[in-house]
Amino acid sequence: MFYLLLTFFGCMTGVTAVLFGFGGGFVVVPLLYRMLLASHGADDPIGQSAMHIAVATSTCVMIVNALIASEKHYRAGNLIRHYLWPLGGYIGAGAVVGAGAAMWVSGEVIRYAFIAYLGATIADCLFRRGFLTHTSNEIPRPLGTAEVSAGGVGIGAIATFLGVGGSVMTVPLLRRCGLSMSQATSMGNPLSLPVALAGTLTYMAMAGVTEFDLGAWFVGYVDLLAFALLTLGSLLGVRLATPWIGKIPDRLHAQVYIGLLGLVMASMIVPNVM
Repeated sequence: MFYLLLTFFGCMTGVTAVLFGFGGGFVVVPLLYRMLLASHGADDPIGQSAMHIAVATSTCVMIVNALIASEKHYRAGNLIRHYLWPLGGYIGAGAVVGAGAAMWVSGEVIRYAFIAYLGATIADCLFRRGFLTHTSNEIPRPLGTAEVSAGGVGIGAIATFLGVGGSVMTVPLLRRCGLSMSQATSMGNPLSLPVALAGTLTYMAMAGVTEFDLGAWFVGYVDLLAFALLTLGSLLGVRLATPWIGKIPDRLHAQVYIGLLGLVMASMIVPNVM
């Protein structure tokens, strides 16, 4: 059952990567955290490191999902270069900082930060103008210098700390620049790549300094078995979701995006119930 659930939810990460720009973190982190606690218990070394393992494995899965989804959106013509660079470079720099910071705090701190950030993001999307509504003839504005530099570093640091890729910040940002949901979520994938790469390398590099021996399937905090099953499922999810690129009505797309964030936040508030 453990393996079937991982494969199924891997499929869901593929779907959300293509349609909503989520590289996998918003599905993988709550799922793997809860499954590790349930299967190993809170006193086991793996159970005690469950949040770190979930975040680290999430960044690894994101590499595959973000690469494949980015290629699909490139073919669909949804990617706009000047919104991707140099913002992506600053996100990568912040990602190194965020991954390092996550190693020095407890799993509970990361979990509460995850919940708090989701709550703030949902409220921002609901109550600040520009996310739920989009005018088709609106001319998109370019990103400002501060949004690219300071904003990029902040996005990278927060996203890698939480293991969520960054789309939860880049999609609302690009949406308020005047982009459609299809365009904004499309660019969430390539902008998640710096987070995924920096985070994965940092978490794997911690293999020699982890407090516990987590077992043969682990490199640092990355669970290789979970990564393999989630990735296999995600490949199927990407195939299922690709025909829907650009076909979801804009307002419905935005509403479902917020709804998914709400579901994930709810799942993390009660983490020990399976």
